[in-house]
Amino acid sequence: MAEDHTARDEDRRVLVLSNSAAGSSKEGLVERVCGELESCSPSGTEVVTPADDEEYAAAVASAVGRDVVVMGGDGSVHRLLQAVHDQDLLGRIGAVGVVPLGTGNDLVRGAGIPLDPQEAARAAVAGAPTARGLMVDDTGAVVVNAVHAGVAAEATAHAGDVKGVLGKAAYGWGALRAGLTSKGWHLRVSVDGESIADDGRPELMVTLALGSSVGGGTPVAPHARADDGQVEVVVAHGVSPAARVRFALDLRKGRHTQREDVTLTSGREVVVTAERDIDAFRVNTDGEVEEQRVARRSWRLLEQGWTLRVPEGSTGDAG
Repeated sequence: MAEDHTARDEDRRVLVLSNSAAGSSKEGLVERVCGELESCSPSGTEVVTPADDEEYAAAVASAVGRDVVVMGGDGSVHRLLQAVHDQDLLGRIGAVGVVPLGTGNDLVRGAGIPLDPQEAARAAVAGAPTARGLMVDDTGAVVVNAVHAGVAAEATAHAGDVKGVLGKAAYGWGALRAGLTSKGWHLRVSVDGESIADDGRPELMVTLALGSSVGGGTPVAPHARADDGQVEVVVAHGVSPAARVRFALDLRKGRHTQREDVTLTSGREVVVTAERDIDAFRVNTDGEVEEQRVARRSWRLLEQGWTLRVPEGSTGDAG
């Protein structure tokens, strides 16, 4: 008989998931944040630092009926919701709070959560719960903020080479390198069964977004709302050297969606298919790039989303 992981009535403490790889340089900060979380939570906290995937899965299973606070970046939130989805726990855990300790922190930025960890700690346990969407692809991988094919995925792959040295500036380096070297991919893109890119033109980038920014604040989908039941889809067609430069400049200011060589739409199911073998593409999901290029990938917005705690009165991408 399967073990019942439902939280006991007498134990509604907030589950705090800390990162064992945070390193000694952040130990003092983590300790201060944990103290702030404990003082702000009426029910108290339980801090868990899983040593491996098995311990992490067990910790997530114990979160049924409890709020959860993630200490980390977008990748840490992705890991939590991937485990929640894998264990069929969507709708069974409470609200999720985030204390940003990552590099880009785009989900936090878009939601209006403070970047200061101690300020964010207060919102993580006492903020307003807001509904957010969640995508899943045909391999079972969830998407919390955004997923890319094309130049944006290549940019993140290049950024990974120098992220340890350049920090957030690595995203800019990766985008520059990818923009100079990428010549586009011939892709078919369909949204809710309707084709939006099959006219023979190569595509520079395909982005599916629930949140508004990537790469530490770049407004890739400035009109995206995490709670409107839609995925914003951005397809950039311009691949000439001049078009790539102009697109990059407009992207940094959030003006790219007004360009004639950009298609902007929204829907709930998206399929991207390479026209030829040489057009197989990388996929970047919430900042993590798959090593293997693929010829086809599909995504759908789940009926059951999740809940994020944000500061009262937040005007982020969830409204």
